[in-house]
Amino acid sequence: MLVDFELIKRAQGGDNAAFNEVVLAYRKRILGTITRVIARPEDVEDVAQEVFLRLYFSLDQLRTPEVFEPWLYRLTVNAAYDYLRKQRRRPEFRMSDLSEQQVLMADAVAGGKVEHEEQYQKKIRESVDALLGAVSEADRILLMLKEVEGLSLKELEKIYQVNENALKVRLFRARQRVLKAFGASPKGKEPATAG
Repeated sequence: MLVDFELIKRAQGGDNAAFNEVVLAYRKRILGTITRVIARPEDVEDVAQEVFLRLYFSLDQLRTPEVFEPWLYRLTVNAAYDYLRKQRRRPEFRMSDLSEQQVLMADAVAGGKVEHEEQYQKKIRESVDALLGAVSEADRILLMLKEVEGLSLKELEKIYQVNENALKVRLFRARQRVLKAFGASPKGKEPATAG
């Protein structure tokens, strides 16, 4: 835990200074999780703000401080899901969706200034993004929490509220769907086979 239980209890009791300490302690971790889930840097702060608002208004519902971290991850994942659902309803593509780095990268590619290694890394990132984009949001978020965030099965059990065996099955199936998407992609080593 990044904070002690006493601080969480004080925040539950309405101590705003304690709540601010909790927010500061978890801010970076929450921003990182949201960034990996929604992949739109300009909206990460807004989603994080929503997470911390939900935390503030529902902290009194937390039964014990010991389950705080999984509960906070659950709030984060739910806020990210809500964001993704809203985006799906109103898809829009703007030039401003590109980050400054992406614009600079596009200029460098157009000017022929990108080195071979940078191109290779970009292709890898695009392939990973495409593969993760080929699976469901639920699979993508589960895999990111496990493989990128490094959460343990015990932590994921608390977030998803399922037992370890069910979670292992979900992870296995999510990985299989990514592998199937890889096999079906033009860059995959073999075409996907029906079966």
